[in-house]
Amino acid sequence: MNTPIVQLLVLAGIAIFLILRLRSVLGTRDGFEKPPVPAQSRRDDTKRDFEVIEGGPDRDIIDHVPEGSPAAEALAKMKRAEPSFSVSEFLSGARGAYEMILMGFDNGQIEDLRPFLSEEVYESFEQVLQARAEQGLTIEAEFVGVRELTLVDATFDDDQRLAEITVKYVGELTSVVKNAEGEIVEGSATTVKRQKDVWTYGRNMGSDDPNWQLVATDE
Repeated sequence: MNTPIVQLLVLAGIAIFLILRLRSVLGTRDGFEKPPVPAQSRRDDTKRDFEVIEGGPDRDIIDHVPEGSPAAEALAKMKRAEPSFSVSEFLSGARGAYEMILMGFDNGQIEDLRPFLSEEVYESFEQVLQARAEQGLTIEAEFVGVRELTLVDATFDDDQRLAEITVKYVGELTSVVKNAEGEIVEGSATTVKRQKDVWTYGRNMGSDDPNWQLVATDE
């Protein structure tokens, strides 16, 4: 047999071997097949599956009140009424409001607090300050800090979209009461005392005014 023919047979055999190997690795395409899924779609599907797996209770709520409690349900309604609402951010603001309102009241300067107080609370503060002035008493107080802050209750009125959140504070401060002669009649300027307060803040969710108002105080 001629050498060229032998070479052709060898090459043909090699070609057939390679084709069979490729078919075994890649498979065959018979009829209609769906086009490959784009990489972005695969990422989106994975993301959706991940979200379903990772879904669960709202930590922003159940980190502060028991899951399934009336307070938790009220907070969830607040979030539905105003999606930007955050319980954690509210409590951070409530911490700052406590110092601002408490010191304003103790120092007899509540006019600037009017936007943060309901009309009833503002009037009650005014009456206390007036009685204090009539007795010739003044208070000198210095705020030390908030030792404890706890969300104790929350309610939501669906009709009025009125949200109310009650917070318990344990604050630390120094305070002295002086008479008209400037003599200390109560307290100490150096002794830090703890003061417990339970305050309720209210706001119409979805309103243009972002300020929560102090609507009730209790000890």
